Amino acid sequence: MALSAPTISFVSLGCPKALVDSERIITRLRAEGYALTNRHEGADCVIVNTCGFIDSAKAESLEAIGTALAENGKVIVTGCMGAQPQSISERFPDVLSITGPQAYESVVEAVHRAVPPAHDPKIDLVPPQGIKLTPRHYAYLKISEGCNNRCSFCIIPQLRGRLVSRPLPEVMREAERLVAAGVKELLVISQDTSAYGLDRRHERTSWKGTDLETRVLDLARALGSLGSWVRLHYVYPYPHVDALIPLMAEGLILPYLDIPFQHASPKVLKSMRRPAAREKTLQRIEKWRALCPEIAIRSTFIVGFPGETDADFEELLGWMSEAKLDRVGCFIYEPVNGAAANDLGLPMVPQEVAKARHDRFMRHQQAISLEKQRAKIGTEVLAIVDQVTPKGAIGRTKHDAPEIDGTITLSSQKPLAVGEVVTAKVKRAQAYDLHGVVV
Repeated sequence: MALSAPTISFVSLGCPKALVDSERIITRLRAEGYALTNRHEGADCVIVNTCGFIDSAKAESLEAIGTALAENGKVIVTGCMGAQPQSISERFPDVLSITGPQAYESVVEAVHRAVPPAHDPKIDLVPPQGIKLTPRHYAYLKISEGCNNRCSFCIIPQLRGRLVSRPLPEVMREAERLVAAGVKELLVISQDTSAYGLDRRHERTSWKGTDLETRVLDLARALGSLGSWVRLHYVYPYPHVDALIPLMAEGLILPYLDIPFQHASPKVLKSMRRPAAREKTLQRIEKWRALCPEIAIRSTFIVGFPGETDADFEELLGWMSEAKLDRVGCFIYEPVNGAAANDLGLPMVPQEVAKARHDRFMRHQQAISLEKQRAKIGTEVLAIVDQVTPKGAIGRTKHDAPEIDGTITLSSQKPLAVGEVVTAKVKRAQAYDLHGVVV
């Protein structure tokens, strides 16, 4: 008589990179016969994959751990916050195990200690692409771990270590498995996608008889040959990023570039330890649009950074008016324990001032976004269907990544299926979302 499978409840917090870590852990556990449940109560164990980037993320992680302990009692903690275990163990001494990010083996071993597996290899099968936490039609493809940049507001290198790129053939094999399983969109992620292969000295390798260098350009070209959408995230603005734009113009990868510029004031960028060539950046954006008029540029910014003056903020708004970015997010600066920004000796921006700047920034960008969105009325766009509703469907255009960008509401005379790519004529536009009719 087969033993019933032990059940694990899993909480995954933080960014898509952490979600990929969760997928890898779950894939290992499912391969060993463990079952998943979405309820802590009654599960044999709970795993909480934490985020420890900023204080609000830490608070959310601690709340999740406390809830898991209250509802279950057997809790294993992993993820970025686990890189500083004392902050967890001091508050929750009863957790079974605390490990940092990417510690897959340690997490699985902790599960083995808490709940020994009851695996039957004849019936416990895992699909070749592994267990995914995203919908079937899109998947995150992590190409490296860690980061070599030393931005003063960030402690990711302390949490996740220096850059470690995956071998290019290994990345391509995973991408092939995903596409073969029905994935229509590959979202390429890392801490610094454009640095891919730097630690491997851009070694030459081979994939399916093609000679390639381990660098983002060759990887993007190879991924583009698989037939799915390929979307690049977290691209640091190195000069060689310019070489990716022709691939977008050719249709090999999506005309979408996610570059976190963070600010526009040279003074603030210098304090952040970020590239600070304001005019050069605007010239590059103009060049990208000349090479690929369809390109959408997404970015994130921080307001209220220590030492940011009214003049710095006005300079940021002026730059935004010139850059006219397509998709923009904004965060209010939060001090992070261990970040170099704490030791710069710069005056803190009062919270109410930072909040006012954030709100004004978003209103400023909303007007830019609305203008760009309205220009699409009457045009035809490609969209991938994310959700089917009784009234039609909700999808995303090539310019929209899941969860962080806008959507397009689709009306159609024929039934639509999740994952289907359709052509739609834009009828109405809002600052972030579109409404269209499938043609």
